[in-house]
Amino acid sequence: MQLVCPAGNLPALQAAIDAGADAVYAGFRDQINARAFPGLNFNDDELRAGIAYTHARGRKLYLALNTYPDNARLAQWHAAVDKAAELGCDAIIAAEMAVLDYAARTHPALTRHLSVQGSATTAPVLRYMYERFGIARAVLPWVLSIQQVERLCEGSPVPLEVFAFGSLCIVVEGRCQLSSYVTGASPNRHGVCSPASFVRWEEHDDGRRSVCLNKVLIDRFEPQEPAGYPTVCKSRFEVGGETFHALEEPTSLNTLELLPRLAQAGVAALKIEGRQRGVAYVSSVTRTWAMHWTATPPRRNRGYRSNAGSSLWRHMPRGTRPRLARTTATGTKPMDTMKLSLGPLQYFWPRERTLALYREATRWPVDIIYLGETVCSKRRELGTRDWIALGAELTESGKQVVLSSLALIEAESELGVLRRLIDEGGCWIEANDLCAVQLCRERGVPPHHGVGDGHG
Repeated sequence: MQLVCPAGNLPALQAAIDAGADAVYAGFRDQINARAFPGLNFNDDELRAGIAYTHARGRKLYLALNTYPDNARLAQWHAAVDKAAELGCDAIIAAEMAVLDYAARTHPALTRHLSVQGSATTAPVLRYMYERFGIARAVLPWVLSIQQVERLCEGSPVPLEVFAFGSLCIVVEGRCQLSSYVTGASPNRHGVCSPASFVRWEEHDDGRRSVCLNKVLIDRFEPQEPAGYPTVCKSRFEVGGETFHALEEPTSLNTLELLPRLAQAGVAALKIEGRQRGVAYVSSVTRTWAMHWTATPPRRNRGYRSNAGSSLWRHMPRGTRPRLARTTATGTKPMDTMKLSLGPLQYFWPRERTLALYREATRWPVDIIYLGETVCSKRRELGTRDWIALGAELTESGKQVVLSSLALIEAESELGVLRRLIDEGGCWIEANDLCAVQLCRERGVPPHHGVGDGHG
């Protein structure tokens, strides 16, 4: 297994390499990477020096280009890919399909890793990204259990990298909107959670400290109580008369005890979180993990399926790729005119209230109705059979129906639900996860890309 360590600046890069890292990952000093904090990252000269230091010692440097550009700024990400190739980076780490596509077409020799922000939680997602963009490795999301990692290793077409140590959050890789909701600056587009320019601390006469994010109070600390960098997810809020960590308890990830199991599963690389950390942290953590890593039995010798023939899809002309369409008995029918649609429910509604809404919607002047659970598979007021039956009723009333998939598919049971929606629903499928895109493609059903898939 390769040990991949953080490099927030040149001294941290050198410390990681000296402490035993096989590779480091770094970013440019802009919003193209997901750690765009003030004082971090590299300019061109610093990155050139870092690459030279790394290569002189037989190690590798991976460049994180893992935020999501909007159309107006896409050229900046393309320029970053060009610069990575020019400087001699060993790989880029990217999440956005437009960035991966540009790299594959323009710099095919530049190795492409799928970022954790790409949310590859299922084998179909990994197949899609490999066949379409030729990724050479995928970094798995934090949210997966060891059992899920093992299953993915069995069916993945590419080597897999997992986070092994560091700060843990509910980021739902590539989809967290908490900081964006409070500040208007999205971590996925602007590269930083809780931007420092929005943070304000206030000292009170009794020794307590309060912290606000964009004038919204998110936490208060007692005298002498340690306080970390303020983020919405790890702050305390008053709910039902109690003040507590309503979203997530501050916690960290440590998989040292799982090293033998990860090695046996065939994990290709272990990643240490912490580009925002100091040199002492990087040096100490890297040295500890390098010591344990060398004591871990090597992974079993197992190859990765190439599926070279199926990668031809990436060379198809753009005009022949699927667009928004519905498969019918007479073929594929494009959507040519602007229509009014009713989106899926985002919040929890009781069963009878949900059914009453859609009965009323049959009389509304909407053309398309989205049905299904997009947020959480644990909300079971309506099951898969209910959504399919409701879709049939609405279709009979003259509405076009789109069955929506979950925004993030992780469990095998969630895959089973998706397969039923595709095979039995008889409607369009809103693919909010690349797993849904791949399964639709394998079953010959052109997917309707939803906003939840993170690829605008």
